[in-house]
Amino acid sequence: MSNRIPVALQMYTLRNETEKDFIGTLKKVADIGYEGVEFAGYGGLQASELKKVLDDLGLKAASSHVPLTTLESELNSVIEYQHILGNKHIVCPYLPPERRTEQDYRQLVSILNSVGETCHKEGLTFAYHNHDFELQPMSDGRKPLELLLEETHPDWVKAEFDVYWLTKAGEDPVKWLEKYEGRTPLVHLKDMTADGEQFFAELGTGGVDLTPILNKGESSSVNWWIVEQDQSRRSPLESIEISFQYLNKNYITA
Repeated sequence: MSNRIPVALQMYTLRNETEKDFIGTLKKVADIGYEGVEFAGYGGLQASELKKVLDDLGLKAASSHVPLTTLESELNSVIEYQHILGNKHIVCPYLPPERRTEQDYRQLVSILNSVGETCHKEGLTFAYHNHDFELQPMSDGRKPLELLLEETHPDWVKAEFDVYWLTKAGEDPVKWLEKYEGRTPLVHLKDMTADGEQFFAELGTGGVDLTPILNKGESSSVNWWIVEQDQSRRSPLESIEISFQYLNKNYITA
């Protein structure tokens, strides 16, 4: 498939492994077959050093998760790092609990617009990554995630939908991809155990129907599928290999 969307790994999945051996862990990710990585920290490396490591391993920088406070206070240096790294996507990964009131969400619209406009001018895309708390209705009945996407500029603020958190909140990821078609350059692929615990699962081992999501990739203008598993009942390295093998069989070589 010449138009197949490449597959990356969110490195937060291997946070314990990277703490011990950042570069060695990147090599293991490449050896499994992942084409890129989404960063959640850079192992203390300068951008030029990390770029060389990626080039040597045959990996691409798919995206970088950057904390909201860093985006607010150090955006220029964040952007400079991405340019050197060869990365085109910056993501706001998480909203801390103390910033989740309705007033906070409304204020966040202008913050996201400001960050996104600056990124857009620099040739980068900026996206917001959801969890499940942004899907609890506000007093007006709207969900915060809807507010954030409907009231920000679509060219400046994109979405990185996380299919686990959408599913956990009782939402259909496919409907969200359809509703915001063309605005989802990055998608987090995750599965969920079919038991009552709804724990994070390796792709293809849980209850999330991934096929219709993968089938939406092209029409939704997805640039990268990104595998993430927040926690694992196995070794995280074993988990990411199981997930990659599922994609290799059902998507990459299908």
